[in-house]
Amino acid sequence: MSDSEIVVGVDAGGSKTRVIVATALGETLAEVTGGGAAMTPGNADHCADVITALVQSALESAEQSGTTPRALYAGVAGTGREAEQIALQDALSRRELADDVAVETDAGIALADAFGDRSGVLLIAGTGSIAFGRSPAGMLARCGGWGPTFGDEGSGTWIGRRALSVVAAAHDGREPETALTGAILTAAQVNEVEQLIPWAIAADRDTLAALAPSVLAMAMQDDVRANSIVDMAAEELLLHVRALAKRLFVDERAGFALALTGGLLHRKSLLRKRLERRLRAAMPGATIHPDEVDGARGAVKLAMQIMTART
Repeated sequence: MSDSEIVVGVDAGGSKTRVIVATALGETLAEVTGGGAAMTPGNADHCADVITALVQSALESAEQSGTTPRALYAGVAGTGREAEQIALQDALSRRELADDVAVETDAGIALADAFGDRSGVLLIAGTGSIAFGRSPAGMLARCGGWGPTFGDEGSGTWIGRRALSVVAAAHDGREPETALTGAILTAAQVNEVEQLIPWAIAADRDTLAALAPSVLAMAMQDDVRANSIVDMAAEELLLHVRALAKRLFVDERAGFALALTGGLLHRKSLLRKRLERRLRAAMPGATIHPDEVDGARGAVKLAMQIMTART
């Protein structure tokens, strides 16, 4: 294995995609960030185009434009089903970005960064939400991640939908007035509550998730309904962890490592603080992983494993 050989790790979510180009020893040569490339049925070529452009940009930044990476490992949101995973892998392989190309979920690469091949549970809450984990015997399992139409509880998209419902109810008089009304109108860039109807119909999951920061801001200002939404989000995320821990460790009260990641669960996040408080009360055996989880870094580690296996 030559030090001049390179690998690429990709972490593609709903709102952004990160690409790292690294040496065979794992030293980062370049990193770029661009738009989201989450996979949906029939969307493989678009996702592959976004990833390809970012990989090419990263290779150029690393002064490796003429080099073919030995391995590219992509963790992509929306590839939990085999059909989407295969479709995207085929699309990326056709673009000849690397000698070997592998695709799995964004949760899988984050788990690799957090725990390697050890047991543990990873909870992601950003545009969507999912819990993913490995048992002491090596069994992999997931909870949640059903998508924005009828799942992703506790995520940014879910919070955005809840906020719209609260604003509508307050406008009707079914609920008390709330500071969320002004905050959501501002975030959606409309003037009247009725204008939220066409706005919401046209909104995709990323647009809905963009309302979540406004909800968190109003909760920080002690708005009752905003606080209620944040509390419900924390409870939903707790249920993800509890259900998965029971499946992986038999007893949900057992000691296990838990990593928290995603745009809504950064260290200073209000949602993370409330979730950690609930975890301490409901699942005292859960030990929070102390380090930040980096999915792109996990993808690089897995790309290195592919390269080593082929050597």
